Amino acid sequence: MSKRWCLLLALMVAGPATWAAEQAVKVVSPARFAIQTGDLSIGLSQDWRNPLPKVSRALIIVHGRLRNAQTYLKSAENAARHAGQNANTLIIAPQFLNDADIKRNHLDNTLLHWQGNQWMAGESSIGRGQISSYGALDKIIEHLGNRKLFPALNQIVIAGHSGGAQMVQRFALTGHDHPALKAAGIEVRYVIANPSSYAYFSPQRPVKFASDSCTGFNEWKYGMQHLPAYAAGRSPQELETAYAAKDITYLLGQQDTDPNHPALDKSCAAEAQGAYRLIRGHNYFDYLKQRHRQIHQRLVEVPGVGHDGDKMFTSPEGQAALFD
Repeated sequence: MSKRWCLLLALMVAGPATWAAEQAVKVVSPARFAIQTGDLSIGLSQDWRNPLPKVSRALIIVHGRLRNAQTYLKSAENAARHAGQNANTLIIAPQFLNDADIKRNHLDNTLLHWQGNQWMAGESSIGRGQISSYGALDKIIEHLGNRKLFPALNQIVIAGHSGGAQMVQRFALTGHDHPALKAAGIEVRYVIANPSSYAYFSPQRPVKFASDSCTGFNEWKYGMQHLPAYAAGRSPQELETAYAAKDITYLLGQQDTDPNHPALDKSCAAEAQGAYRLIRGHNYFDYLKQRHRQIHQRLVEVPGVGHDGDKMFTSPEGQAALFD
């Protein structure tokens, strides 16, 4: 058997998560955002190097496991146009490339990239410069706080679907404070659409399971054990208190109910959260409401939509979530 067929067989056995991580992206975003540790591949709806006096909202849209940032950029642009918000909204689509993308597209190794899907969990990039994927989001947020470039900005929305929603949920949980934004009157909101799993704050889970055969169920990115370096210096209790106070919308497709969806996380740690994405979202929201009676976060279902990022964000419910 050839090496190529051996690799294909190994990927099929390993499952959809590994397959998605190993397949090189078809389109690398053309723009670059310079960070001290390297350049981040990025998609933009407008050139943000020059002042944008009409922009009052910035939407950071995070791709899923396929790392198809340009696809998500177009979906967000369509949603903004349908909502009549394209003129005053700057859309930023960061692309968290991995090592396979660099090799197969013959990209410069200084371009920021991660090992497999580790960008979803906030791990550090690999190569010459190292930065957490969450730290890269922080750099984007800091750039948006530049009043010379964005004098009218009053809101930043960070949204993701599927694997991107997993990243956004964990980033909302561990994200660093940006006091300069508060001082400038810029609010930050999060939209988490159809993730396969969530990070819990305690060992409690909605589905019974054998903990002795699922030893990693409470480890990051499913729980608070072994938190990433990005979260250093803060206790799980501090993280939970901050998370519960944030403006978060959980956007769930009513038809995202396939327990055997090819991209669904089927690990025991994820299965302990529910059988499919819709119920996992409801279970997590109920869990939060039990722990925080006065929580002001919200859960919104999108009728007639399954696991489809474009349909989720361009739906009336998606437009309302993204554009307030």
